[in-house]
Amino acid sequence: MKKLLLLLLLLGFSGIAQNSNSITLETPTAKPVIVTYEHLKTYTMHSLDSLRILNHILQYKSTLKNCKGVLLKELLSDVAFDTPSPKALSEYYIVCIASDGYKVVFSWNELFNSPTGEHTLILTEVNGIPTSSQKDGIVILTPTDFATGRRYVKNLKSIKIERVK
Repeated sequence: MKKLLLLLLLLGFSGIAQNSNSITLETPTAKPVIVTYEHLKTYTMHSLDSLRILNHILQYKSTLKNCKGVLLKELLSDVAFDTPSPKALSEYYIVCIASDGYKVVFSWNELFNSPTGEHTLILTEVNGIPTSSQKDGIVILTPTDFATGRRYVKNLKSIKIERVK
């Protein structure tokens, strides 16, 4: 019995420690699509020399260096929106969810109609090392946020596109 409990405990912790190497992309009108780490590397890469991660009260937490990634809006540009007019796109929002359940939200306009969309990155490399081999897995962040840690999502598991009801 003790061995069984120990085994279950170890399996539970190993599941928590796993990093994300793919993202599930969910839209209101289509079946979910799995976006792999390898698929992300087919997009145009953007570089980030250094980024200080600050928490909600702007306290320093860490620094990311030598990063590469894909713009979130480039990944989402392939998504077809079933709307009667472009005006309806203002009703959509994007939820980025980590494997631990942490969530951050972007509006469609924020990504496609403001400077934020030109900077929000899904990182494929941190410190010159592929995120697929790091404990934080695939990461998303917005370097232009004041409190950069607020939308710093480690082990990005899914991206859901939803419409305000």
